[in-house]
Amino acid sequence: MDLTGVFAPVPTPFDDQDQVDTRRLRAAFARWVNGPLTGFVVLGSNGEAALMDEDESDRVIALTREAVPSGRTFLVGTGRESTQGAIKATKRAAALGADAVLVRTPGFFKSQMTNDAFVRHYTAVADASPVPVLLYNFTAVTGVNLLPAAVSRIATHPNVIGMKESGGDLAQITDLVTGTPQDFRVLSGSGSTFYPSLCAGVDGGILALANVIPDACVRLYELFKKGKHDEARDLQQQILPLAKLLGSVYGVAGLKAALKLAGCDVGVPRPPLAPVPESGVAALKEALAACEKVAV
Repeated sequence: MDLTGVFAPVPTPFDDQDQVDTRRLRAAFARWVNGPLTGFVVLGSNGEAALMDEDESDRVIALTREAVPSGRTFLVGTGRESTQGAIKATKRAAALGADAVLVRTPGFFKSQMTNDAFVRHYTAVADASPVPVLLYNFTAVTGVNLLPAAVSRIATHPNVIGMKESGGDLAQITDLVTGTPQDFRVLSGSGSTFYPSLCAGVDGGILALANVIPDACVRLYELFKKGKHDEARDLQQQILPLAKLLGSVYGVAGLKAALKLAGCDVGVPRPPLAPVPESGVAALKEALAACEKVAV
């Protein structure tokens, strides 16, 4: 299983009745699998997994398994607030064909989510999981931080093979890379800081941006691997405005709006999330136009 390179954390399409839109999802994958991406993640933050029930989640996993060709890595988000819930979701994902699972930190009881609590949680999930486990830290969403001290302990588990770090703290990213085994894969979750994260030692990225401009994201990664740092830095600067709009500014709603502008309609966000306002659509259109000028 390849955990290096660029992955797309795909959005979940919803129709006008707020139901999972399988037609749109199939059409989107027909587009995505023709690109250069290493693999795909479903039911992550960009997949609005926290807003979906278990039956919906299972349908999305099954459909995606059919759409993702062999040889492309297929990751499934199975984070839940309880350890037992994460274990059950992980076992279902494995049975439906996930190559590995991406388990976000529980965060409801924030003050009690200590290093020891995270070690207990992830150890139990990894012990029970039929497939390899990746940790998922996204402090901006969960309100908790999976610190390097905890990760270094969890990473010794033979069934924990990597993590996605969605924060842009390069010091923390460096600590995650240096404090874990050499074969433990750290993946960046931030398109805005992808190049500097690669310089800090990450093995690739799970980037919302890769849904929209996969060629540019993969090219940045390949330029870095070839040691062409000036070109990689320039490309990072060119894609930065769009990356910011899809990240801290508009999030999931921005991703769906950008995809529609790019000719891939995956519907609108699920309430209580709201679509991007017209002013945001205009900003996305401008940022996309700038990215289209990037030579790939």
